[in-house]
Amino acid sequence: MSTLAIDYDDVVAAHRRLEGIAHWTPALRSATADARTGATLHFKAEHLQRIGAFKFRGGYNAITQFNAKQKAAGVIAFSSGNHAQAIALSARLHGIRAVIVMPEDAPAIKIAATRGYGAEVVLYDRYTQDREALGRELADAEGLTLIPPFNHPHVMAGQGTVAEELFDDVGELDTLIVPLGGGGLLSGCATVARARYPNCRIIGVEPEAGNDAQRSLASGIIVSIDTPRTIADGAQTQALGTLTFPVLQAHVDEIVTVSDAELVDAMGFMAGRMKQFVEPTGCLAAAAAFSGQVPIEGQRVGIVLSGGNVDLNRFADLIQDSR
Repeated sequence: MSTLAIDYDDVVAAHRRLEGIAHWTPALRSATADARTGATLHFKAEHLQRIGAFKFRGGYNAITQFNAKQKAAGVIAFSSGNHAQAIALSARLHGIRAVIVMPEDAPAIKIAATRGYGAEVVLYDRYTQDREALGRELADAEGLTLIPPFNHPHVMAGQGTVAEELFDDVGELDTLIVPLGGGGLLSGCATVARARYPNCRIIGVEPEAGNDAQRSLASGIIVSIDTPRTIADGAQTQALGTLTFPVLQAHVDEIVTVSDAELVDAMGFMAGRMKQFVEPTGCLAAAAAFSGQVPIEGQRVGIVLSGGNVDLNRFADLIQDSR
């Protein structure tokens, strides 16, 4: 029996819970992207998911499994934005209270959207305060159930439905490339890939400034770092989770990193050539493919575009500064 936090059956069960609730996002194609990489690329468009990111899947899957007492008290989460919105919307759909702990420098569009879904937002300084400690303190004081952004089996299983849908749409892939922060998305997707297509190469991509996962897999222990300074705000995690790390150890072939400049290049390509508005974190996998960090020539490749929640002015400034 597996000692890992999730298995493929957990993802299949999550997929059933999400049916008719989460969007089945398209797998996009681009002849220009294929020509640029020499590969056949399938972009899983999670920036078109509800709340603009894959996070809705895990948040909804977790709240769906609350008992009556948990539903009566409500839910709390800490997040830079996408998990915040996922929990806020999922709580509204279930008719329960949501409190979200968010960094004060999170993109304004993410804070506004979280409040727009009806959640109460508590702001903190990500460089001087511990969001987990703050979240647990509030949870204990008010009887709220804490759903962390990645280190939770129901969240991990929900995120794995991204790969389940992608494989259903496009079939077997040689390589699957997935953005990586705390490991919730990658652990879920890797679980699916290993179960369905054992020979598929599974690659995680994190920001160059925050390569804690790469170092963790190389050393065999979870490596913690200071909050990385990167435009990929959704991947500014300090360490992998105690539940996600063993799954990545078991299933992931390699972790690579990309620079902020490579992220901006990918954002520009997605917007200019594919007409897709993708946030920096959402472009991690695409940047790895475009920059050559992952050799993929001649292969069928899945690229997860994980989110599209970035302030319009911020997006324009990043693209303009790169010209």
